[in-house]
Amino acid sequence: MAEVSPSPDAGYPGTMSAKNNKDKLKNKIEDLGGRAKEAIGRATGNRETTSRGRADQAKASLKDAGEKV
Repeated sequence: MAEVSPSPDAGYPGTMSAKNNKDKLKNKIEDLGGRAKEAIGRATGNRETTSRGRADQAKASLKDAGEKV
């Protein structure tokens, strides 16, 4: 009888699939972009850019939280 070894992400704690890693990276990039927009908005006194930066950060945070569920 052949043994079947579990896949690397067979539900073990601390393991993530490649798709999860890719999504997490996208969320981190979106968060960093939002931080940059917020900083630029603050530096230039542009409230709209600051708000958009905060919104991007919140969006990335929500996506990240949703993927953990």
